[in-house]
Amino acid sequence: MPEELLIVAKTYPLPSAKYRETTCVAAITRAGELRRLFPVPFRLLEGKRQFKKWEWIEADCWRASTDQRPDSYRIDVDSIVRTGKTITTERVWSERRGWIDPHLVASFSALEARRRATGKTLGFVRPGRLLGLEIIPVKDAEWTEEEKARLQRDGLFDCEAVKSRPLLRKLPYDFYYRYECETAQGIETWRHMITDWEAGAFYWNCVRSYGTQWEGPLRHKLEEEFGRKDLIFLMGTMHRFPDQWLIVGLVYPPKAPGSRYEQLAFLDLKP
Repeated sequence: MPEELLIVAKTYPLPSAKYRETTCVAAITRAGELRRLFPVPFRLLEGKRQFKKWEWIEADCWRASTDQRPDSYRIDVDSIVRTGKTITTERVWSERRGWIDPHLVASFSALEARRRATGKTLGFVRPGRLLGLEIIPVKDAEWTEEEKARLQRDGLFDCEAVKSRPLLRKLPYDFYYRYECETAQGIETWRHMITDWEAGAFYWNCVRSYGTQWEGPLRHKLEEEFGRKDLIFLMGTMHRFPDQWLIVGLVYPPKAPGSRYEQLAFLDLKP
């Protein structure tokens, strides 16, 4: 039977030998389970199946047989039905927070400890303070010829919209957040790579709007603006390296009213 899934994140697409290009999608089931859906060739889906963040969809899913992470599932993309239901930002994101809160972990070290104890490889972490955004040029700014061939391969049943799609652009930079988490043992400092599609798309928007001056507006958004919000990271591990974590999604509601202590009580954080 199809499951109802609330979409909470998509990672920036990458070339795929089998699927041309794929992205990893994070979703929460109606029963409240956090799931990783892979592979999803999102840009190749028909328009009626191209879901949005915070939208409910229905789809057939099953446990991934080649991925030992307990939160990893396969999805039949041809079964995707957009329900037309979305979660709004009303009342300081109260409904969205209600779906996120059960998966909030007190710190990154607590998230890693939970992985070692339970095998779970997805979870939300609220950084205590952003320390900065690192922008690192990648070794090769363009796709290899092999990667281009994968991306340009056409499918037998491609619709016209897919056939006319622009070639996926490679991000010429890797983006990392440096941040702090408060724990009972003191303040911890961490650095993790951002693979969220929204962050990659915002980079391209800045390049289009500001040309070579793109870095200032990008930093303003990801450092200053997000730093003033109640920023939350959706974190997940890599398939080949299940102990290596990435920031796969960014959630950025406004800060709840009152003091920082009252904010934590309002969100009912649990380690």
